[in-house]
Amino acid sequence: MIQHEEKRTVKWFLLISYIILIGYDVFYYFIAPGNIVDSKPGFPSNFWYLIYIVLLIFIPVAFYLSKVKKDYLIKYVFIISYLLISLPVGIVSYIGNGEAYTSGNIVEVFFILSLPIFLNTSFFWLVSIGVTVKYILTAIILHTSFLIMPIILMIILSGMSFFLLVRFQGYVRAVSTSYDKQLEGIVKGVIATLELKDPYTRGHSERVAKYALVLANEVGKFTKEEQKSFYYACLLHDIGKVNIPDNILMKPGKLTNEEFEIIKSHPVVGAEAVKNVEGISDSIHVIRYHHERWDGKGYPEQLKGEEIPLLARVSTIADAFDAMTSSRSYREAMPIEEAYKRIIEGKGTQFDPSLVENFKNIYPEWIKFHKNYPWTEKWELKKEMKS
Repeated sequence: MIQHEEKRTVKWFLLISYIILIGYDVFYYFIAPGNIVDSKPGFPSNFWYLIYIVLLIFIPVAFYLSKVKKDYLIKYVFIISYLLISLPVGIVSYIGNGEAYTSGNIVEVFFILSLPIFLNTSFFWLVSIGVTVKYILTAIILHTSFLIMPIILMIILSGMSFFLLVRFQGYVRAVSTSYDKQLEGIVKGVIATLELKDPYTRGHSERVAKYALVLANEVGKFTKEEQKSFYYACLLHDIGKVNIPDNILMKPGKLTNEEFEIIKSHPVVGAEAVKNVEGISDSIHVIRYHHERWDGKGYPEQLKGEEIPLLARVSTIADAFDAMTSSRSYREAMPIEEAYKRIIEGKGTQFDPSLVENFKNIYPEWIKFHKNYPWTEKWELKKEMKS
């Protein structure tokens, strides 16, 4: 949900920025001269067109970043590109031509005032310091005192913007915390229902979520929001088993082919059951594909290799490890050393080879958790979530 809002906010930010930047330059350099002030229309120099060339090149870059789901980087690349090109162009255009530097672009005021909507402190400092430093360097190099007022204005506006940013962050944090607690309570209630149906899986979902979150952090490609959604999806990865008859789910002996086909339906049933739940919908693939295999021999869709979403591949290793190291109705738990050996042997067949290498690195942490697991307590999300 937050990622979707970020994407929409960035789109509007860019659209308004382009409108203001182009509109102001057209008015200031082409309409005002000869109509409002007595000067020749046109940019101070031909170098000014470089700003628009860079901004034109930025458009396909923004589309690419959005396509690869890196929308959060778009605003950084845009601001950095603008500052890096507008500073030297402004200086080169005015230095030595006998004209006084009399204007920046009002779009920079928009940059400062729009900062609170992103709820991002690092982006705030980048923009506010970047714009202010731009004017300070311009004033020093061009030896002009005219820019003292714009510098003071930027500092004042940055202070106002920072105050609003802090207020907005506090409000969003409070709402997010309340929502997370409600969602976690609902998820754990659903898990408790499943555990009543199949007591042999008691604690399985939480342990899988713990293992998977540690492994996902080792991979290092996921944001805090992605981790949170992933955690809830792992907790609910077996929710589809509520649709499995008890005589099949808890059968102590070997399943028949027909019974196994029924068991194999639980990933699809589970994914369909929670596909519209906010906070989980972005990670539905974890529930649907946690039984797929790297070699394409899994279920329900026989996906192969990187066709399987990365987080689903992460959950597959966590699910297999806990299944092997916990007792079931049809067998006792195997030693963790044997489970480790089988994960390694499954490299390139059942499991993603690169993730198996990551698994080797965090295996000691899994052992520690397995040996000290508070079997009578619930593992809290806040203890494991990393930024």
